[in-house]
Amino acid sequence: MGDRVSRVTPAATLRGIFSLNPRGFGFVTPENPDQGTQDIFIPPHQTAGAVTGDLVEVLVREKGLAGKPEGRIVRILKKGRNSLYGVFLEINYQPFVLPMDTLFEEALPVKIKGRKKPRPGQIVELNRSSQELVRILGYQDEPGVDLQVVINQHNLRQDFPEEVLAEADSLPDQPRPEDLQGRVDYRNWTTVTIDGEKAQDFDDAVSIRKLANGHFLLGVHIADVSHYVKPGMALDREAYLRGTSVYFPDLTLPMLPEKLSNNLCSLRPRVPRLTVSALLEIDRKGQVVRSDFHSSVIQTIERLTYTSVFKIFQGDLEEQNRYRHILADLMDMRELARILKSRRLKQGSLDFDLLEPELVYQEGLLTAVVPSERNQAHCLVEEFMLMANVAVANYLTELGHPCLYRVHPAPARSDLEKLRNLLVHFGLSLPRSSQVKSSDLQLILDEFKGRPEEKFITIQVLRSLRLAVYSDENCGHFGLAQTAYTHFTSPIRRYPDLVTHRLLKRALAGRKPRPLPLAEIALHCSQRERIADEAERSLIEWRILRLLKNKLGQEFSGIITDINRAGLVVELDDFFIGGLVPYSALGDDFFLRKNEKVLRGRRSGTTFSLGDRIRVVLAGCNPLLKKVEFVLAGQ
Repeated sequence: MGDRVSRVTPAATLRGIFSLNPRGFGFVTPENPDQGTQDIFIPPHQTAGAVTGDLVEVLVREKGLAGKPEGRIVRILKKGRNSLYGVFLEINYQPFVLPMDTLFEEALPVKIKGRKKPRPGQIVELNRSSQELVRILGYQDEPGVDLQVVINQHNLRQDFPEEVLAEADSLPDQPRPEDLQGRVDYRNWTTVTIDGEKAQDFDDAVSIRKLANGHFLLGVHIADVSHYVKPGMALDREAYLRGTSVYFPDLTLPMLPEKLSNNLCSLRPRVPRLTVSALLEIDRKGQVVRSDFHSSVIQTIERLTYTSVFKIFQGDLEEQNRYRHILADLMDMRELARILKSRRLKQGSLDFDLLEPELVYQEGLLTAVVPSERNQAHCLVEEFMLMANVAVANYLTELGHPCLYRVHPAPARSDLEKLRNLLVHFGLSLPRSSQVKSSDLQLILDEFKGRPEEKFITIQVLRSLRLAVYSDENCGHFGLAQTAYTHFTSPIRRYPDLVTHRLLKRALAGRKPRPLPLAEIALHCSQRERIADEAERSLIEWRILRLLKNKLGQEFSGIITDINRAGLVVELDDFFIGGLVPYSALGDDFFLRKNEKVLRGRRSGTTFSLGDRIRVVLAGCNPLLKKVEFVLAGQ
């Protein structure tokens, strides 16, 4: 995939993999990249009953209402799964199911064989072909029901096949002496991992040294999964099918069995581990003046957490004393991370500060939703991993060696025009579409920093961007302002990183690249990444809505993120959830859409604009159908 113009003709059909958004619309990723490089938007009511993972045929218009490729599914060619999930109900004493997978479908009649019959409100699984009841999962509030529904809805692989587990079990518990041959030994270096408190798989470690010329020598050491997982092994086939690990609040579906992900390939403290190291000499301006890559062996001295490192940076004396043996190294790392971030931003890299929701549990019950914490320690690790990824991509590119790139094409002209028109409403402007750079968008973000509209504008800039994907062709990374970028630093949990390790090793050995279907790998891994992201978001959103349902009648603050035919779309500040204020709930007036950004009452002159902050009362919440309705506070 690259930043190429779509070749889809106005009335063309193409094949692709469908992905359903919880709000009813979806996207089709073309099966053949030559048919077009953009995902095809599928409006609600045009999905033909397709669910995530289905191979479909879609009739495409090059420009839909939003100026993007838009289509209608005309046929399901191959079902990604043969199950359908929904809520059991009775209509005139007859059994029906309201599907959760196809949100705009009517209730389906269900065939029940046997004596076991669901109760109204229970979630059940149906056979998509016969519409027979397969099993009863239970009520949505019962422990584990929502998790199993989301796993099955997204066709995620949960248990490892026996042959995969057998291969993992046949591997040694620790690196053997013969595994160390030909590797650079960094076991006497001060090397640490920095991760979250709950992390289980540690696939990256860092070290730092100050050189006599004043430069930094940064070591980024990544678990050498490729030493144990070889092409053709059952372990490799399973890792490819999964594509990525999936992280739920209370369960991880790892890409590799626990023997590898939590032990043999995990960079645990004070035990030897096989790695692939990137040694980067970086000057005081943040420029890499020399880079070396090689197979290595390390032994981390500490397993640090983001919390501990942040306390150290904040001057916590107890924490500084606890880690006094590595305090100087940590301070050097902080200095280097600041230099790298400063250089990255000057080059035009985008720097979003949009917080993600984190669920807070007490005694197994969800009690609150809080913004996920990002501090200096998180940023430090991110900067170091970015540099390693850039360095590997540049090395392979300069050699003319194949690379599995992580690409981020420039925004489409139509998306930039939409953003430009929106910014005019706020008194700002963008250069002409063909001249817009990532630095121009960063200036917009900086302009709204600390202002009430900051979150809204950040969301709009994000929406103007295309998705980052994997590709065998390099079109650069727009968001990071890099001419070449890859994923190298997480081979335990991402298959593309494992492929990059194999490509890098062959390049370092001076061997010709083994023929690989990189375009096919890129497309598959991009699809698996999207499905994993959607599954993680879907479960979190479902749980937040269940918590919110207990707050009917309460008042909240939010921001208007859209004005559509149904009313105002408002996202709550504290719950990361959006809902609708229908026109009927706006008061005794007739409201007209002055334009797509402003709504005005004909009699009262009251206006509602995109980005406005308003107070709303929760009037309705259906977690199963992902629907939220508000009324204006004070009405």
